[in-house]
Amino acid sequence: MKSFVTGSLVTLMATGIGLFWWQGRAEVEAAAPPPDPMAFAPAPFDPEKLPITDPGDMEGPAPPEASELTKEQSRFFRYDRNRDWRITRSEMLSTRSDAFRKLDKDGNNLLTFEEWAVTTVEKFEGADANGDRELSPGEFATTAPKPVKRRSCAC
Repeated sequence: MKSFVTGSLVTLMATGIGLFWWQGRAEVEAAAPPPDPMAFAPAPFDPEKLPITDPGDMEGPAPPEASELTKEQSRFFRYDRNRDWRITRSEMLSTRSDAFRKLDKDGNNLLTFEEWAVTTVEKFEGADANGDRELSPGEFATTAPKPVKRRSCAC
């Protein structure tokens, strides 16, 4: 009997608190003033207040200068997402979609992730000469794609 009375009192208290909270929210919303329709009206056009188009002697800020990166540095930074001069295994795997397409021999897009990851991990571990699970710029340079020999046309 004691637990029934306690449960009833807790239920009544929770209901009362809920009603006070609900009524308080309704009063706050009812007290909000309606928007002023003139606040959003367009300002009248005044031709005297047009901006000056002649810059005179004013100078804008200097354009930013592009850093000169070598081809290998640009390739390195495509993989090094956090710019800490180290490529982790997850950084290397995140950008290997072209390698995935190359591994899909029949072109049906049914290559499993495990098949793709094994080849990529083998490439990573082959380049990681000191075995610290990170590629330095020198180690990463060994993963560069082989140059394509272009045949010249003897036309």
